[in-house]
Amino acid sequence: MSEWRRGRRVHVAAVLACLALLIGACTATDGGGAATGGPATTEGAAPGGEAEGGAAEYPSEDVAIMAPADPGGGWDSTARAMQPVVEEVGGVGAEVYNVGGAGGTIGLAQFVEEHAGDPHQLMVMGLVMVGAIQTNDSPVTLEQVTPIASLTSEQEAIVVPADSEYETLEQLVEAWSADPTSISWGGGSAGGTDHILVGLLAEAAGVDPGGINYVAHAGGGEALNAILSGAVTAGVSGVSEFADQVEAGELRWLAVSGEEPPEGIDAPTITEAGFDVVLENWRGVVAPPDIPDADRDAIVQFITEMRDSEAWQAALEENGWADFFHSGDEFDTFLSEEQTRVEEVLAEIGLTG
Repeated sequence: MSEWRRGRRVHVAAVLACLALLIGACTATDGGGAATGGPATTEGAAPGGEAEGGAAEYPSEDVAIMAPADPGGGWDSTARAMQPVVEEVGGVGAEVYNVGGAGGTIGLAQFVEEHAGDPHQLMVMGLVMVGAIQTNDSPVTLEQVTPIASLTSEQEAIVVPADSEYETLEQLVEAWSADPTSISWGGGSAGGTDHILVGLLAEAAGVDPGGINYVAHAGGGEALNAILSGAVTAGVSGVSEFADQVEAGELRWLAVSGEEPPEGIDAPTITEAGFDVVLENWRGVVAPPDIPDADRDAIVQFITEMRDSEAWQAALEENGWADFFHSGDEFDTFLSEEQTRVEEVLAEIGLTG
């Protein structure tokens, strides 16, 4: 049994707490404080400007935030939640734009190729992209960006249309076990968090993961339309992406993927339904490659100030997101660990070779 399966009940924050104690003793750093072996940097004056004492002044111009997915999903909502807070804290303009496709890897490629060295370009990303890079065999990877910070974590939810014949997860899985192809699952990109959750549920329920009828979508809005229209049997995504439709009586919760339901969500956990699966999604922000050390540190400081602001804390509460903040070297280490862990679980449930 893999480390992912043995340890998936341990929230990743606990892992990071241990890693933080080791970083200082075990990770060599260069003069700017970036971990050796991390993203490449370019020497010279910081494009963001330089304040007294040599520290980069950031932001010194408007900031662009890429959501590497179509409108309506978690990355899009995270970027748009960031936009007014960046403007308030930074005193500059902020623009959000979408580049959808292939689990974020199309946007990732554009981000790396077109914005190298520009500290005023940021991209929202997360666990979904880690998996999509592997399942899409992407030539551009997260080793080519500059990690800044993780921002949020969120439970996944399984839902069905309100008029569905399935009133519980147990009923849905019973039908799925009897005829795996009869149940279609709508979610985000192939190999992303939604797909991984369905694979883990299949494994726990004794359903062949290779026979999963999973319908991938480029954005949360597209997936939601498929679920509401009945084009798929059940939907999987972050809790916040379904909350309004459940409240409006259009969708029904079947289960959520955490240790216990989020506050205000009246749904059992997958574990309570009898299947040993716990999984949470996370989202973060990165900068392009070739960011000078002074700029990288200035971006980290600025995103830390954004996270600490009352406006961002209000956005977390409004969207039902958990505060999952790790920045700089700590986030770099976490990201490396996640890539290894996701590779392991994707192979285990048959999504990669």
